[in-house]
Amino acid sequence: MKKALHKAYKFSNSWTGTVIIVLFVIFFIAQAFRIPSGSMKDSLLIGDHLFAKKFAYGISMPHIPFLELSIMPWSDKLRLIDGDKPERGDIIIFRYPGNVKQHFVKRCVGLPGDELFIDNKDLYLHHAEGNEWILEHFKGYETITLADKIWVKNPYMKEHPGIHHDEKIINNGIYPTPLFYFSPIKVPEGEYFMMGDNRDHSNDSRFWGSVPYDNIEGTPWFIYFSISEDWEIRWDRIGKTPTDLEAPEHLDLAIKDRRKTEKDDHGIY
Repeated sequence: MKKALHKAYKFSNSWTGTVIIVLFVIFFIAQAFRIPSGSMKDSLLIGDHLFAKKFAYGISMPHIPFLELSIMPWSDKLRLIDGDKPERGDIIIFRYPGNVKQHFVKRCVGLPGDELFIDNKDLYLHHAEGNEWILEHFKGYETITLADKIWVKNPYMKEHPGIHHDEKIINNGIYPTPLFYFSPIKVPEGEYFMMGDNRDHSNDSRFWGSVPYDNIEGTPWFIYFSISEDWEIRWDRIGKTPTDLEAPEHLDLAIKDRRKTEKDDHGIY
């Protein structure tokens, strides 16, 4: 046993062993990502550097970092092993269906079988579990009844206070219609509807459709470094999980950070 451990230790200290261990961690356990855009403000900010939990939803097909080349280039599969499925409200890191070499980070707002629509920016969700389940689990939430179905209005805003709208974005014919109105749809089997928390500045499923399970890579684990657009290190965010950052003290700082840069911000990203 001692001999085997000594050999393993020697191998891990070699260049070959180090590379293999690092790639194993990146492929299957944790991968570093940087938040490049403001679509998840106030929950995640531009300049947040985080580790993604790669095994949260099974095992995705490993890709060589930076090059985004699959370790099985002869196959177009994006998943090796199925695992747990995303839940409503999870923040998800996934491969953009329009370009699988590009990663997006959004919040899952609709599961397979859920129905949803948007009216005057408000999200309405009819959960696949049905009316009785909705009445039991959403006491105190605003609901409406349409076509004999109960729809919950903005079901995530209480639990995830980083979700917000930009009052400067109004329906004046300049901005895309899906920000304000989105016709009722049923999320297809095996797919998930994603939206950014910065609702009026997010390029998400409202524009290009739901995300297949195979495209899902993982979920943010914790922030290991964070720097503002003014090159100030955000010490208060380092080591925090997305759940930690929903606490009022962190959210207040995130809102201040957003307001410093949002005056002339009318983009969707």
